[in-house]
Amino acid sequence: MVDILHRVGTTASPEAVYTALTTIDGLAGWWTEKTTEAGDDVIRFRFDRPQGEDGFDMSVLETVPGKLVHWEVVAGPEEWVGTHVRFELKQEDGYTVVLFRHEGWREPVEFMYHCSTKWATFLMSLKELTETGAGRPAPDDVRISNWH
Repeated sequence: MVDILHRVGTTASPEAVYTALTTIDGLAGWWTEKTTEAGDDVIRFRFDRPQGEDGFDMSVLETVPGKLVHWEVVAGPEEWVGTHVRFELKQEDGYTVVLFRHEGWREPVEFMYHCSTKWATFLMSLKELTETGAGRPAPDDVRISNWH
């Protein structure tokens, strides 16, 4: 198994970052505007693609206010289903540090390279949202290739 790992700091409080990671409005403000509740602690994330709408569903496994958000991918691309997404938050020198992990990939396929870069751009969007009040969620995110 292989993981995608990122670290980003924001001057926002752990509580503000936690809110951006655990509310529909917060998630829609940095990741994708097409974020909805699917029921039973499942969040649905959708993206517009040239070939049509695409996305995935995440089951919320654990949350600890100001400290942790942990999801499992329950629907979406084959490479994602069964993987886990984890945001660990800690305070360090005036920053809230987000330790991000998308864990459990079976192998480092080319799609994983793409997703690693996209996660980095969305984590920067999270930073922008929590520091300025405006992120760059899809469809206004950074395009990195023909995969978007």
